[in-house]
Amino acid sequence: MKFTKMHGCGNDYVYINGFTEHIPQEKKPEAVRFLSNRNFGVGGDGVIFINPSNQADFEMEMYNADGSRAQMCGNGIRCVAKYVYDKGLTDSEHIRVISGGSIKYLDLTVEKPEGRPGERGAVTGVRVNMGSPVFEPKRIPVIADGERVINEPIYVEEKEYRITCVSMGNPHAVVFAEGVSDMKLEQIGPLFENHVRFPERVNTEFVEVLDRQTVFMRVWERGTGETLACGTGCCATAVACVLNGLTDREITVKLLGGELRIEWDRDKNVVYMTGPAATVFEGEVVL
Repeated sequence: MKFTKMHGCGNDYVYINGFTEHIPQEKKPEAVRFLSNRNFGVGGDGVIFINPSNQADFEMEMYNADGSRAQMCGNGIRCVAKYVYDKGLTDSEHIRVISGGSIKYLDLTVEKPEGRPGERGAVTGVRVNMGSPVFEPKRIPVIADGERVINEPIYVEEKEYRITCVSMGNPHAVVFAEGVSDMKLEQIGPLFENHVRFPERVNTEFVEVLDRQTVFMRVWERGTGETLACGTGCCATAVACVLNGLTDREITVKLLGGELRIEWDRDKNVVYMTGPAATVFEGEVVL
């Protein structure tokens, strides 16, 4: 089976062309676990199948490294855009991708070679309309009494943290803290992910506000662990920052793997994410 390894800010996935490569649906979780394994497989934070769609231009079928299905990945969908353009599956610099039942609209930045007219070039960056943030607890989902979860206490191993919960097509709990670089996410991350308040588990962002336009974030992703970046997590973080009065509506999110630019247009109630996408290598693997 042919594959392409790609990443957005270090958030790396194995990409499979679902137009030409076919794995039975029931065998995909096992294949995903193998392909994601960094010792015995290709290695990645998960696997993304790029499929045909009758609802959008393409479908992104995404899996976490543990084989569980995921709804959305901001870094992953930028790489999907690069893949379909660079591989000639589309000539448009404006495409629609459906994932988890939700359609996202993507604007591609294409770098065309100088002095070689007619060559299509390659995608270097993508701006994604990530849609509207969701705050209703049962839709995130998070167990809560009120209409929103903003700066609410949560107890993890008898220590109090404060969470702001947002769904960007997948559930996020944003925790503001100091000394985020030194936090032991491998210890506390799983405790948040599997906390009783999150019936479908949760992605947890640990965020340090640097100024009104800049934050530093580390993320523990459900089903994968700590990753170098999380696009939907950056979107949730930007929204949480505004809800808590900590930053402006457009910010730079610094990550272990790079930077993303996030804007929450409150008038339209839409979040925009802008960032890079890169191809690492291609190959074939026997399943």
